[in-house]
Amino acid sequence: MKSILHLAVVAAFAVNSVAGHYIFQQFTAGDTKYPAWKYVRRNSNPAWLQNGPVIDLASNDLRCNVGGEVSNGTETITMKAGDQFTFTLDTAVYHSGPVSLYMSKAPGAAADYDGSGQWFKIFDWGPSGTTWPMRDTYTQNIPRCIPDGEYLLRIQQIGLHNPGAAPQFYLSCAQVKVTNGGSTLPSPTALIPGAIKSNDPGLTVNIYNGGSNNYVVPGPKVVSSSFTSDEG
Repeated sequence: MKSILHLAVVAAFAVNSVAGHYIFQQFTAGDTKYPAWKYVRRNSNPAWLQNGPVIDLASNDLRCNVGGEVSNGTETITMKAGDQFTFTLDTAVYHSGPVSLYMSKAPGAAADYDGSGQWFKIFDWGPSGTTWPMRDTYTQNIPRCIPDGEYLLRIQQIGLHNPGAAPQFYLSCAQVKVTNGGSTLPSPTALIPGAIKSNDPGLTVNIYNGGSNNYVVPGPKVVSSSFTSDEG
């Protein structure tokens, strides 16, 4: 009887531990939505923790999730600079917090790249008043001015729902080959880990106590608007 009770407790804990978790698993290019993990690197967590967060700010897992330093058979999609893309989650974002998009140019093939180079941020979704961008899809465009080549395209949502505890990072990386781009190198850039510090106000904030007022999304500033404009 005790063993049965123990198993029940363990099972209940497992269910509760993943409640409210989510993962970016599908990629859409233009109007074409592709199967989960076709162009998005799948993490190496066990199935029951597939949508769990990363919480260690010093870990390489912060780049493309646990085990995401290798492609594990992920394909690379070819897109033109300026093309629209969408990341879709398994379920809508449940925890309040910002969403950001980053890119890092691979020295060769994206499939062989571990994300150890420089990253630049292309977009932030922050709060509007007290409302956070909690949905199941996030859409943006490949910057127009970045050089041709293969990139890791990273999406990150930070769960700030438990003030005083470690923020939860929900993240994934897609592999993209950019064509018809420009020649301008984006700036500023930062390394991951390292782009976000544990004492960043955007992490230590209490979102239930006026923390969304004048909120600054953690990490480097978004690259110049010229990278995403038609004139870029």
